Amino acid sequence: MMNIMSTGDYQFDVLVIGAGHAGTEAALAAARMGAKTALLTTNLDTVGQMSCNPAIGGIGKGQIVREIDALGGAMGQAIDATGIQFRMLNRRKGPAMHSPRAQADKKRYQEEIKRIVEEQPNLTLRQDAVESLMTEGGDDDRRIVGVQVRGGFVYRSPAVILTTGTFLQALMHTGESKTPGGRAGEGTSTGISRSLEQLGFRLERFKTGTPPRVNGRTIDYDQTEIQPGDDEPEPFSFLSERVTGDQVPCWITYTNPQVHELIQANLHRAPMYSGQIQSSGPRYCPSIEDKVVRFADKDQHQIFLEPEGRHTREVYVNGVSTSLPRDVQEAMFRLIPGLQNAEIMRYGYAVEYDYCPPEQLRPWLETKQVAGLYFAGQINGTTGYEEAGAQGLLAGANAALKLSGQEPLVLDRNQAYIGVLIDDLVTCGVDEPYRMFTSRAEYRLLLRQDNADRRLTPIAKQTGLVEESRWRKLEDKETEIARVMGLLKSHRAEQVTLAKYLRRNEVTWDVLIERLPELAEVSTQVARQVTYDIKYEGYIARQAVEVERQQRLAEKRIPDGFDYESLGQLRTEAREKLMRIRPVSLAQAARISGITPADVALLLAYLEQRIRDHSPAEST
Repeated sequence: MMNIMSTGDYQFDVLVIGAGHAGTEAALAAARMGAKTALLTTNLDTVGQMSCNPAIGGIGKGQIVREIDALGGAMGQAIDATGIQFRMLNRRKGPAMHSPRAQADKKRYQEEIKRIVEEQPNLTLRQDAVESLMTEGGDDDRRIVGVQVRGGFVYRSPAVILTTGTFLQALMHTGESKTPGGRAGEGTSTGISRSLEQLGFRLERFKTGTPPRVNGRTIDYDQTEIQPGDDEPEPFSFLSERVTGDQVPCWITYTNPQVHELIQANLHRAPMYSGQIQSSGPRYCPSIEDKVVRFADKDQHQIFLEPEGRHTREVYVNGVSTSLPRDVQEAMFRLIPGLQNAEIMRYGYAVEYDYCPPEQLRPWLETKQVAGLYFAGQINGTTGYEEAGAQGLLAGANAALKLSGQEPLVLDRNQAYIGVLIDDLVTCGVDEPYRMFTSRAEYRLLLRQDNADRRLTPIAKQTGLVEESRWRKLEDKETEIARVMGLLKSHRAEQVTLAKYLRRNEVTWDVLIERLPELAEVSTQVARQVTYDIKYEGYIARQAVEVERQQRLAEKRIPDGFDYESLGQLRTEAREKLMRIRPVSLAQAARISGITPADVALLLAYLEQRIRDHSPAEST
């Protein structure tokens, strides 16, 4: 438990500010690793709340959730316990593209995350509003020492993780109406932004939006298309044996030319087009206004009607994110099949908020300006529950590792989608809210959703992120995979081993069972791993060659505080970018936008000369 100092201050090893998807995973990770952790939030009733869509996973995002789970995180187990519909997206494509997604019972998901947090040893959950950050030292050695909360009370800690979501100086927009707040019905935070600016951090503004919610009782489902879940739903967590409970269908409808004409006629009242909002929004999750303008040649856009839970009639209208005025939102629905008589329960809105451009971070999410201060989630310019949870988990783990004097945990791009995510942020920065796609991962055949436990749980075991029971489960799985591989290599069909036989495109696991009936007893998970390992062996080997090349570059470390000004031959643009990003290796330097192979070669030559100059003289 916490220690109370004589001054009335509270003392913890790690402080996490904000209890959304990033904050809860950060606090849980630090606590699992033995750090005395406090999770501070302005409202205990919104711990783990889904601010926007009631779903977890999706293309690229589902892979992240599986990785969070493999590292011991809570998101996968929570959605397995509270999901109401499960689907594997991209089934018709190769295994690298398979992405799990689940609709959540929104309220139950939030309650499940809160329960997990409340039951975690070493973790104190507290309702308090942070007003300022506390630091010590000068500009060259500044470090975090705690935070001050409303009422003047102080929480002291050598590690603070900010996961403030959309609440930093947040402003909500619905038409001409502007209201302070980071989420409908809630307020905003100004003190943290002020503290960050005083510490020399660069803050910028992004915007995001959310669609209206309607009363499902007033939807005419006969005018829509049903979208059922999978017949055999697959769980997210590697600890879950199966998904239980009946699945709830979603529904599909479409906009039409009449809707588009209405929106075009009212663009002057849309904050994004009237000039009321100046900041950038997510290009890959555009508002309905953006869709109509950017895709003027399309006469319809798909809309998904997603139930928000088993015990509510509230329905999320996915695909109609908007900040148009209320009267326009109502008129728009009168024109959409199935929604002509729908009653809007919550109107759509946009929210503008502060974020800190992420090139101000080190690859382990600690800030460059202030030691012991970490950022995770939307404060880094990302969007999405999954991206936030992943950053939170790594930030929490690295805060705990630093306290114990260990090296930080940095996942490479060939190890995890989480590695791709964080490297993209700290190396390239963002010019719009960042979201994950499978196309961002150059080694996606290695980073499949089905093998996340095999990739990451051993790493999690080394860092203390997972319990012994999870590790034993993986060991048992690896033993079974090895046993089945041995069977396939020792039995034959058509003059070849079953392993070689399985490489043929037309041969499936069911065909192998006909040749060797005892394979029918093999679990689906093990059969899938064996099949993919064999069928894609050649592709995986080629990616491994590229991984090895990149690792050689990554091994060329760039010293902290390296003087780029001393490289007179380096182009001015390259010098400026390298000084701003401060890459930790040649591999990271090569990924910075605008850095050319010639720049990397020059830097490599200088580093190698530096090593030679500092090597002991050879004896004669």
